[in-house]
Amino acid sequence: MTWWCTGLRWNDGRPAMGWYGPGPGRGERTSLLGYGQPLAFAARGERRCLGIRRAGRRTPCPTGRTVPGRAGNAQCPECAGLDRSFSVAADTNAGDPRTYRVYLAWFGAGLVKVGITAEERGSVRLLEQGAVAWAWLGRGPLMAARRTEELLRAALGVPDRIAYARKRAVRGDVPPVPERAAEVAALHARAAALEGWPESLERLECEVTDHAGVFGLDVLPAPARVITEMVPGGSVAGRLVGAAGPDLHFADGLVVDTRLLAGWELVAPGEGREGGATDVPVAGIPAPGRDAAVAQDGLF
Repeated sequence: MTWWCTGLRWNDGRPAMGWYGPGPGRGERTSLLGYGQPLAFAARGERRCLGIRRAGRRTPCPTGRTVPGRAGNAQCPECAGLDRSFSVAADTNAGDPRTYRVYLAWFGAGLVKVGITAEERGSVRLLEQGAVAWAWLGRGPLMAARRTEELLRAALGVPDRIAYARKRAVRGDVPPVPERAAEVAALHARAAALEGWPESLERLECEVTDHAGVFGLDVLPAPARVITEMVPGGSVAGRLVGAAGPDLHFADGLVVDTRLLAGWELVAPGEGREGGATDVPVAGIPAPGRDAAVAQDGLF
């Protein structure tokens, strides 16, 4: 029975591949990944829309539409539109009653963003975004958190979105832990000193968390090339040494953006391809400081 890949997931701070099997008694599952282990797979069939996932449950695409291989989202236009109609990120779900947290996320020297996430998700959002270091700023109702996010974005000159390719490009050359922690703490202090915070938002003390160990950053080779598309029959193989955000990092410098794996049925590669053969389209990763934008890259 077919299981469709849903991309990289973070389970209790550990990377795992997500899978979806439509039909009675199936649903969602994950398989944990281990650093230092060989990883090989090939795409079979066509890339399909994964439908809509909300409140932990997935509704299949009613038409089973195919999705372009270079698309950063494994959804057809109709499912993507429905998804956005219930999205906090798209400001279409302002009535969400949950408590939200405002955070600062650091990805590289001078590369910091502000954002919000539901408190019940803990730090999962920071792992999903590939934040190397981060700290909470405050907690409260959704609209207070959103107003605080806008205040900090405007007053501190930090964005609420960063192209993921920029995060990837600097990942192999980050400064030491004390330097990145100091940058986050300094920005946190500036944010705390600002006037105009909503009264309903509780301010939180600065406690910087670092994800270097979780991501395996200490042993990552400099990212050299990234997969730009999976194709039918195309295979990827190598030794997994780290993961960050949606990316898998291989020992030879190859990066697999698992958003491009979502919607594919992944199977064991053909004979002779397990040792390190990759025959899907790839692109070079620009050195830090150069324009790292790529056509299929989404904004987080």
